[in-house]
Amino acid sequence: MNELLLPAGGVGSLSIRIYSLVMEAILRGEFGPTGKLPTESELAATFGVSRPTIREALSRLRSDGVIGSRRGAGTYVIRKPGAPVVAMTPIRNLADVERYYAFRSCVEAGAAAAAAEFRDSADIDALNAAYEALNVTMEGGHAGIDEDVEFHLAMARCSHNPFFVTTIETSVAPIRQFMELARNAHDKKSPERVRETQAEHRAVIDAIVRRSAADAADAIRSHIRNAKRRIFEATQLP
Repeated sequence: MNELLLPAGGVGSLSIRIYSLVMEAILRGEFGPTGKLPTESELAATFGVSRPTIREALSRLRSDGVIGSRRGAGTYVIRKPGAPVVAMTPIRNLADVERYYAFRSCVEAGAAAAAAEFRDSADIDALNAAYEALNVTMEGGHAGIDEDVEFHLAMARCSHNPFFVTTIETSVAPIRQFMELARNAHDKKSPERVRETQAEHRAVIDAIVRRSAADAADAIRSHIRNAKRRIFEATQLP
């Protein structure tokens, strides 16, 4: 990122300037494949301003839906500026749930197969980091919805295909979050369920590491089938 040229005016105008500079950095892809931003202290040092000014700029980006924070993991880009915000398709009945999981299986199987073909070592590091973050959250007794979404996005990023990433980010993830929230309102993750989910995710990673497109697609399809089963077991939809 470029050094900040301080504008005339107060803190408000300065935070707006930093907001714009961070936005430009996001558009240029300066935060790498994971989209993780530097810490507030690091940004303050880069721009030569106070942490409260950085915090105000980040708050504006967060309000715009461009960045989001994950407990214990930092702040990440969740939507590039200018990317459309897609309205969530409503889930009205069990037939819609079936249609959703059929759609998700097709998209993520394609993403997993491409991930196995095109991933690099940095992608595997990011995928394993997302996997470990999810495990820590689940083993701590938390739902891990955000961390689970991040794992699936990390898998999509391994494909180096922005269409897979965007589709999962804007079409799959919001509905997944709705479904997971509905399930977790009635269900706590048992140790057996945590282990089951961990094994399913590990199978996806192992296939991508082996560059086996067929195994990666099969592993994610199996995971999605089991996720649907868990939803039906725990959630009563009208």
